[in-house]
Amino acid sequence: MTERDPIADLRRIAFLLERANEATYRVRAFRSAAKALATLPVAEVAERARAGKLTELAGVGDVTARCVAESLAGEEPVYLRRLVATEGTDLDAEATALRTALRGDCHTHSDWSDGGSPIEEMALAAVELGHEYLVLTDHSPRLKVARGLTADRLRRQLDHVARLNEALPEGFRILTGIEVDILADGSLDQDEELLARLDVVVGSVHSGLNDDRAKMTRRMLTAVANPHLDILGHCTGRMVSSRPAGVRVTGPGDRGHRARTRAESDFDADAVFAACVAHDTAVEINSRPERQDPPKRLIRRALEAGCRFAINTDAHAPGQLDWQRFGCERAARCGVPADRVVNTWTADELVAWTAA
Repeated sequence: MTERDPIADLRRIAFLLERANEATYRVRAFRSAAKALATLPVAEVAERARAGKLTELAGVGDVTARCVAESLAGEEPVYLRRLVATEGTDLDAEATALRTALRGDCHTHSDWSDGGSPIEEMALAAVELGHEYLVLTDHSPRLKVARGLTADRLRRQLDHVARLNEALPEGFRILTGIEVDILADGSLDQDEELLARLDVVVGSVHSGLNDDRAKMTRRMLTAVANPHLDILGHCTGRMVSSRPAGVRVTGPGDRGHRARTRAESDFDADAVFAACVAHDTAVEINSRPERQDPPKRLIRRALEAGCRFAINTDAHAPGQLDWQRFGCERAARCGVPADRVVNTWTADELVAWTAA
């Protein structure tokens, strides 16, 4: 064995593929191989590599086996080297300053709902990115296609997060949360008692996106006025490009299963943003490449109205946690200052704000 860690190399490849929005099956190949090898003694991995028997393990294919062999030989795997050589472009100074100011991410998903990775993998990726906290916001029960959490499952998740926080590196914590559906009447899709227990509540419209302007406006105004709602998520619901990577495929209707675009929902943005200011609810700048929601013209209107913002990834996989740079770029172009972004605050400051 060498000082290179083949499992870490496989996970790094998966992370970079996720960040590049590559197809889910590519990511899964490397994460599955890493998971299979992590259960074996180091010496057995090395012996199987020498004997050419890595592919006899479920979850390890020719490409991943070759990466492991290169890593064990002390070399950076060619696949990893190519990914690093072709990764994204640099941000300008304003976007870089805003990204540097962010301390955490307030909208993320795990495999408890429609994310592709366990909570602990999402948390450790956030640690590697330099975050101080990660808000876990899996879906609420009525979004069945995304395996939304019932009240009982959410309670179990809260207990699980408490245990994880005891084992995570000092100075980092998972904050509890939910991406709760804003229902047709503007109510929030989870028990009031549970919403009150959570650190952060993101509310988003996922159904009835073609409601007429008056109905959608009433719906959003009602939700924003709810004292449990902290952040208004991807407010227009638009999709500007093809399907995202990293989202669990649960059936033909799943949003990760097919390519599509979707027009913005129609609502009175000035009224909704005024309500956000009145109720001190932040407007999310969603960083997902296929969403880019809200569009820049609405970011500017929300800024002029006096809104706070949260620059979130809506990540469904570890590598997507680095998508905040996309949201920062759009926010910087619209002149959003760091002091108007709630996830530039410490975890304690954030939780004190949501509690208030």
